[in-house]
Amino acid sequence: MSGAGKTAIVTGASSGIGRYTAIALLNERWNVAITARRMDALRETQKLSSNPGNCVCMTGEITDEAFVIDLFKQTVSKFGRLDLLFNNAGISSPQIPIEELSLATFQNVLNINLIGPFICTREAVKQFKAQSPPGGRIINNGSLSAHVPRPHSHAYTVSKHAISGLTKCTSLDGRAFNIACTQIDIGNASTDMGGRHGLGALQPDGRMIQEGVLDVQHVASTIVHISSLPPDVTVLDVNIMPTNIPYVGRG
Repeated sequence: MSGAGKTAIVTGASSGIGRYTAIALLNERWNVAITARRMDALRETQKLSSNPGNCVCMTGEITDEAFVIDLFKQTVSKFGRLDLLFNNAGISSPQIPIEELSLATFQNVLNINLIGPFICTREAVKQFKAQSPPGGRIINNGSLSAHVPRPHSHAYTVSKHAISGLTKCTSLDGRAFNIACTQIDIGNASTDMGGRHGLGALQPDGRMIQEGVLDVQHVASTIVHISSLPPDVTVLDVNIMPTNIPYVGRG
């Protein structure tokens, strides 16, 4: 199997893209540390794989610096090194006009979608530089909204534009250390967050229309493929979405 002996950390692995990606990596014989806030859901992710013995579950907040530091420490202590970080954990917020958006909501989205990935990226880079041989890969879960926003999505869209900056800075500064960084921009995967657009999504002209939805398994297999590449090969950006989604020329 392509991942034998390799180690990954997957954040937000209790459901959706994080869950299916963790399962796909475990099925490819990766060692995987998964994290989220609910242990019961993490245990379910672990049980759904064909290789549960190579999985460790840790609950905590990715915005908690002490927790993240311990997450990386325990992962490396158990498995010996780190080869992949998938910065997946994230939230959205209600689609409301900016004048109705509270500062607390805006800050919460930024904390989880940006501050958390920053802390995780920092700790991953430390480990990638320190281990022998040095190097590794980070994959950031971006969004189509990192390029083209939906209506009334200030907090989420701003956070995902910032992830693009984090991705590019990490890729640039990681060059000399064999550290690769990818941003995967996913459109309407069949999860609780993305799948709802298949029932109806607000368009810029005010209409609500049903949009295409992508099987989340295709997202997971794409991430596994990128993860299988050697760290001297970078896929900076990848976009995966239903063919009929209104993205190019939204609305």
